Amino acid sequence: MRTGLYPGTFDPVTFGHLDIITRALRVVDHLVIGVAVNAGKGPLFTLAERVALLQAEVTDLPDGAAARITVQPFETLLVDFARDVGAQVIIRGLRSGADFEYEAPMAAMNAVLSPAIETAFLMAAPQHQAVASRLVKEVARLGGDVTAFVPAGVAQALREKLG
Repeated sequence: MRTGLYPGTFDPVTFGHLDIITRALRVVDHLVIGVAVNAGKGPLFTLAERVALLQAEVTDLPDGAAARITVQPFETLLVDFARDVGAQVIIRGLRSGADFEYEAPMAAMNAVLSPAIETAFLMAAPQHQAVASRLVKEVARLGGDVTAFVPAGVAQALREKLG
């Protein structure tokens, strides 16, 4: 069985994340979605809230996809977490060349730390290339409608969190 790991902060989960999750399931049998603590990013949602939002959204994915997904928090080195969950490949989504320039050195470092674990990059679908969690939070903070970028449950959670 081929296991993939899709790590991220997911603060909040967006349609772009869900697209990468759905497409990653085409190349792996089981996908672990690793929700990073990443306190350095100053997340809006707590780790438990981000895990719960992701679990709720993957439950709604078509074709029984949820049965092939595990959502799990982590606060260790990424390659150590990948080994712990038995992942052979780390999945990373790219929106642009800037994302690649950020991700490529990390992939190279991970390859040195754990040569048996590959990194695979999936390009964001064109309709999701402008979507970033950081921008979604900013639009929501300013009272804008984020329903084009996040599922309804996430939009509601943003409204509740931002009051």
